[in-house]
Amino acid sequence: MAIYGTALLSLCLLLGTIVGKALGRLVGVDANVGGVGIAMLLLIATSSRLRVSGLLPRPTHDGVAFWSAIYIPIVVAMAASQNVRAAIDGGAAALTAGVVVVAACFALVPLLSRFGRARVSSATQRDANSMGETH
Repeated sequence: MAIYGTALLSLCLLLGTIVGKALGRLVGVDANVGGVGIAMLLLIATSSRLRVSGLLPRPTHDGVAFWSAIYIPIVVAMAASQNVRAAIDGGAAALTAGVVVVAACFALVPLLSRFGRARVSSATQRDANSMGETH
């Protein structure tokens, strides 16, 4: 079975790595700062733009979806475990910063889910109203 989208994934990963290393140098750290995240954002943005413009064939789109399903969770898990190790080695300030950010994200989940429910329920209501008008 041929897997399409590998070239696009590779290009995004290379660009993300280059930008991440450059960001690391800018902040004075000898590390790749956010390269994986940048690569994922590039992959999402590029594939979306190519799909909208009609330049992304269906097999390539399916290949990118495959790599997204396989590659991204694995790399995120690997990066997260490295970040936890670095935070523990970095001391109390790094560990506290990580805990505060995670707690803030957890606290925002109910707020964000309310916005999502409001949009879905209003869209459902509009659909129900429009269906009632046509029948």
